[in-house]
Amino acid sequence: MKAYRTYRLLGAFLSLVLFLTALPLTVGISPSVVIAASNSGTPVTPDASPEAVKLLNYFYSISGKGIIAGQHDYLESPDEINNMLKGTSGQYAALHGYELGAISGQSEGTMAWQRQNVVNSAINWNKAGGIVAMTFHANLPGTSYDWDNVKKTLSQSEFDSYVTPGTKQYNSLIAELDKVAVSLKSLRDANVPVLWRPYHEMNGNWFWWGKKNNFSKLWNIMYDRFVNVHKLNNLLWVWSPNAPNVWSDPYALTYPGADKVDILAADIYENDYQQKYYDSLLSLAAGKPIAIGENGEMPNLENLQQSQSKWTYMMSWGKMLYENNSADAIKTFMNSNYTLTRDKLNTDLTPTPSAAPAPAPPEEDGGAAIPLAKGLAGEYYNNMQLSGAAALTRNDAIIDFNWRQGSPDAALGIDRFSIRWSGKIKPLYDEQYTFYTTSDDGIRVWVNGESVIDSWTKQSGTERKGNITLKAGQLYDIKVEYYENEGDARVRLMWESASQAKETVPASSLFLPDVS
Repeated sequence: MKAYRTYRLLGAFLSLVLFLTALPLTVGISPSVVIAASNSGTPVTPDASPEAVKLLNYFYSISGKGIIAGQHDYLESPDEINNMLKGTSGQYAALHGYELGAISGQSEGTMAWQRQNVVNSAINWNKAGGIVAMTFHANLPGTSYDWDNVKKTLSQSEFDSYVTPGTKQYNSLIAELDKVAVSLKSLRDANVPVLWRPYHEMNGNWFWWGKKNNFSKLWNIMYDRFVNVHKLNNLLWVWSPNAPNVWSDPYALTYPGADKVDILAADIYENDYQQKYYDSLLSLAAGKPIAIGENGEMPNLENLQQSQSKWTYMMSWGKMLYENNSADAIKTFMNSNYTLTRDKLNTDLTPTPSAAPAPAPPEEDGGAAIPLAKGLAGEYYNNMQLSGAAALTRNDAIIDFNWRQGSPDAALGIDRFSIRWSGKIKPLYDEQYTFYTTSDDGIRVWVNGESVIDSWTKQSGTERKGNITLKAGQLYDIKVEYYENEGDARVRLMWESASQAKETVPASSLFLPDVS
């Protein structure tokens, strides 16, 4: 985000002139904006998931009582800064912000892998009792996944073609929405509520969707596609304009309306926490929760409590946590009684662990199948030998992680750690299966007690493979061991057979080890 902050400054004088010229026409609330009073936690999505309802009600309940600490991480390294924050302050942020937009020239395959890593992290974060937020830096539909295509200049007439059904540009938009919906569906199916924050800072002109007089059309197209086509009932819709400074229009000009927004948030940088930004957003919200969608400098705690107490959460943006705040300021904010960290969240938000499921009855008994607990049990060690007590234990939906030069969790170092995953695997076909791993560094795989892959050595993104014959529908023991030496860290488990295309072994085929 730092790159486009510089981009803003380059156009500051021109934007100021344009803003002042238009000011008499734009100050105040547009008559076309419907502002409905709201004091209940009923999401705008019909038939919202119980988890989404519970989360929104929590925001209503804490308004004026404290502020939820949030930290954003990037698509390529979804846990890096959040874990660093824990190391600095001793506290996890309560809200973990993720990114689903690809801006670094990724291929389709790389983007899909990175998004899956984000989903994996978000599921684990939710299980640990944290709140999940998602930002979407959308490339201009139909273009490559590059930063230049996110901040591309687009005229009003060009924008109109993207929000007009039947055009080539509209079809490209729908295609991009369908891709990102895949990740959100995975979170829905894992019962993870999401603060969904798309097309942010739309009242500025640094993104292709910015400063358009019919921005609501774009918002409504996404809302309709996600809610009515993809049935995403786990989203809380967060509308997040920039603070209305000299670079940005007043809030109301791009507000989609109370029937399409659950939470109103303002993005605030350069320590510019002016009271008028808070007051005007609070007024527009008409009882809905308000938040700080992004920030560089952490807000002043005294100011929050005295005059801006309705901010329900804040979210420090990526590396700006350390670029714009001292270690002492971070510690002070994170350890204040007014700040809600992950361990202070209402226990009602923490998913209740389900009891170990009973095995499904045999088909010949005519019994109905009982759902089995999905995923693998992971034991994480602070050494490369899988020795001693595990520093962390958790359930992982799949094995497809790319931590780069980061760590899976603040409980582990960024180098010289190891992981053992164990559980059951169930194939779909009576065939010989080929298992593949890509790892940096060592990797070992056993299926049904048989060593399938054994490459316990330092290596960089190397693919290994091994074969074993399996029977359809049968549960087999599986164990995967991995260690990281130094540098980049990543690991992935895939499989294929004559009838099974090569893919990451999905969560639907993996079960926790207590399944029999």
